[in-house]
Order: sequence, then C-alpha cells, then structure tokens
Amino acid sequence: MTSEDIKRKARELGFDLCGIAPADSFPELSFLRDWLGRGYAGEMAYMSRSADRRADARAVVPGARSVIVTGTIYNTDRPYSTEVGSDPVYDPTQVALIARYAWGDDYHDVLTERLNALLAWMRAESREPFDARAYVDTGPVQERVYAQYAGLGWIGKNTCLINAELGSWLFLSEIICTLPLEPDTQALEQCGSCTRCLEACPTGALVESGVLDSTKCLSYLTIELRSGIPEARRAAVGTHVYGCDICQEVCPYNQVPPRSGDAAWQPRPGLDLPRLADLWRRPDTELRALVKGSAMTRAKLTGLRRNLAVAIGNSADPDALAALSERSDARPSADDEMVQEHIRWAVRR
Repeated sequence: MTSEDIKRKARELGFDLCGIAPADSFPELSFLRDWLGRGYAGEMAYMSRSADRRADARAVVPGARSVIVTGTIYNTDRPYSTEVGSDPVYDPTQVALIARYAWGDDYHDVLTERLNALLAWMRAESREPFDARAYVDTGPVQERVYAQYAGLGWIGKNTCLINAELGSWLFLSEIICTLPLEPDTQALEQCGSCTRCLEACPTGALVESGVLDSTKCLSYLTIELRSGIPEARRAAVGTHVYGCDICQEVCPYNQVPPRSGDAAWQPRPGLDLPRLADLWRRPDTELRALVKGSAMTRAKLTGLRRNLAVAIGNSADPDALAALSERSDARPSADDEMVQEHIRWAVRR
C-alpha cells in the first residue's frame, strides 16, 4: 500500500485533496504556546489543557511516522455575505448571516464516516499492522500545519489553509499513523503582499499576518463564547448570527472558487440567508429541529437567541425589533437572563 494508493482511495470516498506529511516537530507547531500566552484563546480552556499533545502528533499516536491529511470543498453556489447588500433579492438589514460551513449537515459526522472508511480500507490493504487515530476537527492536532507540509496549501494571513487552485473553502481531516509513508512536498506561501483579509476583518481580530486574537473574532463571539457578548463588541457583530466568512470572502484565491455539488453541504432551506425576524419567531422546537444534525448545535439555543438579539439590534429592522417584544411560551430559550440582557441592549440600540 503506497501513498498514491491512499490518495486514490481518498478521492473515491469523496475527498477533494489528500496529502502525506511526516509526523515531525515542525517549527510552526511551537507557536501555539506563544499564542496561548497572549490570551488569544479566550474561554477555550481546552486549548491549554491539550497544548502538550497539540505540540506534536507523536504525542497523540506514539510512534507516529505519517499524517494523512484530506481536504474537502464545502463551497456552494450561493452569494457571499459581502455580496448580499448588492443583490436586489435580499435586504441586508433583514438577513441573518451564517458561516458557510454550517449551512448543511455537520461536517464532523459526514467526514468522520468517510475518514473511518479510508482507515478501514488501509487496515485491510496493509501487509503490516499499524496504530492510527482519525480526527475531523476534534482531536488535539494542529491540522493546518500538517496540511501545509502535506502539500495541500499554505497557512494564509487569515490563518486559513489556502490552496492555489481550490481556495480556502476546505474542511480538513487527518489520520495519524505509524506507517512510514512517502511524504509530499511542503506547500509554499503565496499570499505575497496582499493584506485584504487583515483590512476587511470587522473587529481587527487578525492582529498581524497569520495571527488571530480569537477574543475579537466574530466566530468566537457567536459560537465559542458561552457568556454574554461584551457590549463593546456587539456593534461589530452586525447581522452575523453564527460565525463569519469575511476574511475568506475577500481573499483573491476565493474570487472564482470551485463549488461543491455534494448534497451534504447544500444550505438547508431554513438556513439559506434567512430573515432575522423569521428565525427569532421560530418556536424552540422548530429552531432545534432546524439546526439538528448541523454544526450550529454548538452554539446551543440560548447562544443562538443571544446572537439573534444582537443582530436584530444592529439591523434596526422594524419587524425584527417587534419580534423581540413578542412573548411566547414556545420560546423558553428567549427567557434566559443572558438572552434577555441582549434583548434589552438591542431595543436600546
């Protein structure tokens, strides 16, 4: 079983990219400690708890020699959030902006099934036994670093992995194993002097090239943060209710990116540029059903209500503002005190 055999099987299983990196101590892996020391992880305590394991794939799989990294395109044929305002079909003050990766099915579930199928095939094909662990954005692995050394692309100034032909709308996943596979050539940085992503970030979260202060990032504020959104950050949230894609949308490599026809990544009807008022008025049972099986469950209902309240305050859409004052026993998540505080802020704004 060769590296080329594995790549061919990966393509058969639906992965768009596959490369092999050696399980070495790359210099980029050491930056994590500095990043944590600056406080950029915010409330993501799990990053610190797993820092030692994240420093080297061999701490995850003892004796690891190779990291198989896959990339999967999730871009679909829908407008960018930065284009909504110029599209006569949509009123930008009414649209709830949701990060592209969360429109369809939960990529953790979809890609884990495919990755496990690849690993099962490897075990069946290999003449020698080996240890391995497969991860889809869940393990203590700095996957972008290994993806770069596997030749899939480079880590851009927006901290995303960028492929020169495919852009950055890519899900990454990996298999860490003890097999001595032939590695690929490291991809070289091709951002050049471009700083569009740094300039476009609405909160200045990209504090320097390739360095993200998560505590300022809209994705962190609307997804990872469990407490209230700091009042000083709320205006910058705009009408984003789950994540943010701006630093990818402005990237030159994403101006004419390939699109995926995979049914798993197509936007669900209720998440395809929905109106803020419509999302808010959904009973908890409907809202829970809408996001079930998607990556949006991570924010939980109270987090989503909190985000919606802030977005509605920023939108000043009369219908959405009226919806905030409508009491309903079918929306108990709206009665949460944290959510109520954000509603009061929205009405004042």
